[in-house]
Amino acid sequence: MLPYPALHASHGGIWVATPDGEVRGISRGEAIRLAADTPTLVLNAPLVAQRLGYAELSGLDLLELFAFLRPARFMVPTPKGLAAVTGLPTPESDAAVAPFLRDAAAALLAIMEGEWPEREGAWHAAQSLFRLRWTWAPAVTQRLAKPERAERWLFSKLPEWEERAPRPAPRTIAVDGADVVARLDALTGAGAERRHGQRNYAAAAADAFAPRVVRDSPNLVLAEAGTGIGKTLGYLAPASLWSERAGGAVWVSTYTKALQRQLAREGERLFPDEEERKRRIVTRKGRENYVCLLNLEDALQGGFAGRAAILAQLVARWAAYTADGDMVGGDLPGWLPTLFRRNGSTALTDRRGECIYAGCPHYRKCFIERAARASADADLVIANHALVMVNAARGRESATRPTRYVFDEGHHLFDAADAMFSAALTGAEAIELRRWVLGPEAKARGRRRGLAARLSDVASYDDGGAEAIAAAVNAAQALPSDGWLGRINEGAPFGPVETLLAAVRGLVYARAPDAGEAGYGLETELAEPDPGLVDAAGPASAALEALLRPLLALGRRLESVLAEAPDWMDAPARARIEGAIASLGWRAETVGAWLALIARIGGPNDPDYVDWLAVDRVEGREYDVGLHRHWLDPSRPFADTVLKPAHGALVTSATLKAGGDWSVAEARAGAPHLERAPGRFEAASPFDYAGQAELVIVTDVKRGDLAALANAYARLIAAAGGGTLGLFTAIRRLRAVHARIADRLARDGLPLLAQHVDPIDTGTLVDIFRDDPRASLIGTDALRDGVDVPGDSLRLVAMEGVPWPKPTVLHAARRLAGGGSAYDDRIVRARLAQAFGRLIRRADDRGMFVLLSAAMPSRLLTAFPEGTPVLRTTLDEAVERASRLSLARPLGHEAATA
Repeated sequence: MLPYPALHASHGGIWVATPDGEVRGISRGEAIRLAADTPTLVLNAPLVAQRLGYAELSGLDLLELFAFLRPARFMVPTPKGLAAVTGLPTPESDAAVAPFLRDAAAALLAIMEGEWPEREGAWHAAQSLFRLRWTWAPAVTQRLAKPERAERWLFSKLPEWEERAPRPAPRTIAVDGADVVARLDALTGAGAERRHGQRNYAAAAADAFAPRVVRDSPNLVLAEAGTGIGKTLGYLAPASLWSERAGGAVWVSTYTKALQRQLAREGERLFPDEEERKRRIVTRKGRENYVCLLNLEDALQGGFAGRAAILAQLVARWAAYTADGDMVGGDLPGWLPTLFRRNGSTALTDRRGECIYAGCPHYRKCFIERAARASADADLVIANHALVMVNAARGRESATRPTRYVFDEGHHLFDAADAMFSAALTGAEAIELRRWVLGPEAKARGRRRGLAARLSDVASYDDGGAEAIAAAVNAAQALPSDGWLGRINEGAPFGPVETLLAAVRGLVYARAPDAGEAGYGLETELAEPDPGLVDAAGPASAALEALLRPLLALGRRLESVLAEAPDWMDAPARARIEGAIASLGWRAETVGAWLALIARIGGPNDPDYVDWLAVDRVEGREYDVGLHRHWLDPSRPFADTVLKPAHGALVTSATLKAGGDWSVAEARAGAPHLERAPGRFEAASPFDYAGQAELVIVTDVKRGDLAALANAYARLIAAAGGGTLGLFTAIRRLRAVHARIADRLARDGLPLLAQHVDPIDTGTLVDIFRDDPRASLIGTDALRDGVDVPGDSLRLVAMEGVPWPKPTVLHAARRLAGGGSAYDDRIVRARLAQAFGRLIRRADDRGMFVLLSAAMPSRLLTAFPEGTPVLRTTLDEAVERASRLSLARPLGHEAATA
């Protein structure tokens, strides 16, 4: 047993367990003194530090020890989760947690004494961590014997991917309806109940896999199927059948990571054999999600210092055992980067497009390249909407471009396209481009390399390439540099682009409503610009044109090198040049979009776009300034870029019509921009909402009264015994409510988790919430799509008010084009439907949806499933009804229609 005390802090109090067996409650001051003077065992140090109000806490965190001992394995970062991985009994009270942590530490350290699958590499990593003064290093190194043979270095251990011949184009085949039903029956199992809604859905989805008959017009199927229909297996049946017979890949695109994980689980039904499943179902994400081995090597060899260097060693342990190298949503625990305050984790991925492809010594082992090649030969590729659009718009994989798509969570396609096909000339974006071109400046640390370092050898095949690089480097000096925001605020911008941003900032503060408030972001239309902005536009445009010209020239030079194919160009060199061309094209496209945006200053309005100026702030602190451009209808570039080249696409969701009718669903999916009309399918949820759920509208919580709002949440959560998802439309109110009720609920044994408060990533918060039926989770209304918690852990959903859209410049333009107040109503109905969909996920779920707003218009009640009982009542009555959720009996509605 370690000779250290253990400390546990929650909203219910603070406890310490000493090495001599004493357990007692202590004050916050005593806990801080103890943690400052003595090595202390804790679970989730950042969370304990927040509870104590002592940011410098750096005890022996059991989560870090678990990450070292069990790389690429997940643990819910709670006492209950720790008990599950150690085999110890779960502590029954907060007071019991502190001594439990001492027992758990001993159990974890004992892992090294027996059969330990992750032993390889541990001794070498422990020695490195000892030199970095990792708090666990002495205890770990004492228990690790030096291996008889030298351990393999991570970069020699990882397997290499292999080049394969290009996959032939898919064969033209028709998918027979009877075969689809037979495949569905095989997936659901011989003893499963036949669900007619699911069978009809699968038959309708099969139309997306029919041969295309009109160029640039895919077989588009729009399918709205309520929760419980079984959409996933419904579309996997025809998708897998088509892939098997046609020899092509089907890309299944989602919006949330939860659905990606569900799809991966459902793949076990298609391919029970694990090795076959890995080969035929591949998950793809954007390259910024994967660990970059070159960045990791640099971090391990001195590029990182302090706590960031310790994180790099733990990530290296994980990289040796990970299935796919995915640092965001893969098998790297989401809580690990937060233990280090995210210090260094983003620098271990390629977020700036600086990859040198075949010029990298780890190219043949690269997780990103491995995933790309695996997806080329897979039957099903699980991706996300953003990656599908990025690959279609500027991907390097044109030869293996998919012809069939399934867009699940299709109600998010419009928003994903809106983000993808937008442009923003801001200080943050411009300084990133400067760094991409110039590389490290002054005393910057890290592996970042500029354009010259990345391409000088291949671009200097003649003088033209070298001259283009030199011209780009010189032109990039005009872009904002470190400290740009401070100079702008002080009225001393440097260079033409900073001068433009200073003019933008001045005009925003002059025209934005409530500009004097120390609140959140400010914006104003890009209309009737003042002379200062017009005068700044010319020099900024000239500076960007001076950068664009050499980028385009360098791209053309590299293309000519490819065409000439000199003797030194082997396959890796070709891949490197192709990657450089794609990266240059992306950057040149960005600069071109910036120039078009600047041309709008003082120029004519383009009806296809919405342009505005913005100062981005958080809690009154400015962090970015710039000009923005979005498509008025982003489904148009989505249709042109993604849908038209495809042969078939299924767009599906439980809320596809987004609070409107089929014309809304078609418009948001891009169907009006195609020649052929889409197919439609609709099936209501099979759940008994009249018996399983109810909607309660509370009429006596005054709008704007934070104390009353907090009291309402506390009473509802206490009455339901936890199991509550609370949704807010403003972070400020969320934090204020949490501060008022967290301690109160903790004293009743009801943990309250909070997005934007707890130093834990959102995915892990949901995992903790799912794991504890007495826990509750509050967050912004964006959580309405990221929470999939069937069963007892989610029994009540409470929204603070009607989720009206924020009156931004972009929203005002789309509202004007989309029907005025009817457009607002559609957005609200869609948000309410998505939030309500969190409540009932299975046939045996039951629960209550509470809206804390007397101003809920009756016309919006169509957002909820038909038959759902609706009751307008007082908070007291809502609390009494919430208390029934903990009883094993029907809700017993006496509902009144509004």
